[in-house]
Amino acid sequence: MLIAEHLSKTYETKDWNGFLKRKKTQIEAVKDVSLEMHKGQIIGLLGINGAGKTTTIKMLSTLLLPTKGHIDVDGLDGVKDSMTVKKRINMITGGERMIYWRLTARENLWYYGQLYDIDNKLLDERIQRLLDMVGLKEKQDIPVERFSKGMKQRLQIARGLINDPDYIFMDEPTLGLDASIAKELREYIRDLAFKRGKSILLTTHYINEVEELCEYVYVMDKGTVIVQGTPKALALMGMENKTLCIELHENHELLHAGLTEACMSIEKNCSIQWDSKNMTYTITSRRDLSETVTRVLLEHRASFRNFYHQEPSLEDAIIKLARRGY
Repeated sequence: MLIAEHLSKTYETKDWNGFLKRKKTQIEAVKDVSLEMHKGQIIGLLGINGAGKTTTIKMLSTLLLPTKGHIDVDGLDGVKDSMTVKKRINMITGGERMIYWRLTARENLWYYGQLYDIDNKLLDERIQRLLDMVGLKEKQDIPVERFSKGMKQRLQIARGLINDPDYIFMDEPTLGLDASIAKELREYIRDLAFKRGKSILLTTHYINEVEELCEYVYVMDKGTVIVQGTPKALALMGMENKTLCIELHENHELLHAGLTEACMSIEKNCSIQWDSKNMTYTITSRRDLSETVTRVLLEHRASFRNFYHQEPSLEDAIIKLARRGY
């Protein structure tokens, strides 16, 4: 298990302040962040640009020393034992960083394998297995500059697995990919965690990926974790109102007055909207009005084809929670 406790990162900048004078300014990019990564689990790290996600990942992956705090990786100190820890972790990024275009796919993986001092025979076997896993075995001797964007991203996954890491940090791995390739990569990510027991931390701006892949989510804003929980729990936390939808078979002239009177008698500020094109009522309120609406429908003998509560949106919830500062 990877445990990060009270991580902080402060940078010092120097700005000109008057004639030939420089003013030192302390910028706290990350403040008191704690999180856990369990094996076989995918967790999400979300937040707007500048929230502190990248700085946090760099500290977790030993690329940056934390100003304060402690990182424990399977009992190893993330700072004092960083050389040993590096062998247990890796990073997979979106885009084309960390890949050498003029080298072939196999040469790229061989290069990174040598950096980890992997035995040549074992490395060759691992390269072939990884290329086969990401569907690039037949393309292994082709220069990467001739690869499509999707092929390059699949190679990124293979590169990130070259040292057989237990912990993988994925920074927007599907950025800029078309829908079919992104879906394929999500399958790889899911298999890495659930079939191979890898622990994955995922940052992404695509909320659907979080809902599909992540068991647990940390939301950052202004350098700190403002809220954490399962995707469903976070969506519910951000939902201030309940929305009820009723799809009718046909227009019912007297129903609107009945619904309005009944719902307003319980909550004056509820909203009742009628979509005549789709013959759908949307009722938004702080209280659950489903029993009241059901009674009115039965009283008016209104025939409906669907009756449901609108699911809360994780994306809307994250925006609301960030605005509140929670």
